[in-house]
Amino acid sequence: MRIKNLFLLFVLFVALNASAQFDVGIKGGVNITKIDGQSFKDQFKYGYHLGGFAAIGLGKKFGIQPEVLYNQNSLRVDSSFTNTVNVFQNGLTDVKLNYISIPILLNYKLIGKFLTLQAGPQFGILLDQSRSLLQNGGDAFKKGDFSLLGGVQLKLGPLRVNGRYVVGLNNIRDIAGDPTSWKSQGFQVSAGLAIL
Repeated sequence: MRIKNLFLLFVLFVALNASAQFDVGIKGGVNITKIDGQSFKDQFKYGYHLGGFAAIGLGKKFGIQPEVLYNQNSLRVDSSFTNTVNVFQNGLTDVKLNYISIPILLNYKLIGKFLTLQAGPQFGILLDQSRSLLQNGGDAFKKGDFSLLGGVQLKLGPLRVNGRYVVGLNNIRDIAGDPTSWKSQGFQVSAGLAIL
């Protein structure tokens, strides 16, 4: 049974590579993000992302690019945050949110293989909540974030350079009895390298 599954995976891999429309690679870059809503300063902060991608061609113009990324978003808390959680610990005002993000992008080739438009959804799973800022504040953020991405990709041989805009669609605030909405937004700039 195991040999049969390995053989099927091998055949699929060879078929995809034979069509020259399949790439697998690694990537990393900078996140420039903020959260809109009460309690956060209206400014962008820097974070980073690291991960991998697969680009699957669907004809001459279209393709799909799923990715798995470790995303760190940095935020600055406003003084009004004390009204929500009732506590600052040691005057800390920075929050780091770490996500495993899974974007699934539709690629449209504009200029040959060099310039591609990208758009699609991104699913984020929250890993760490910088609890050092919150004391008895409970879980201030929901365990996930659903976003839309749009941007461009420049392909120079195995090198990929991306610029994207990310906008969060759901409320990531999870404090009982408080209707204020927190939504993420930002930019991603990254470089990647196709290794297969």
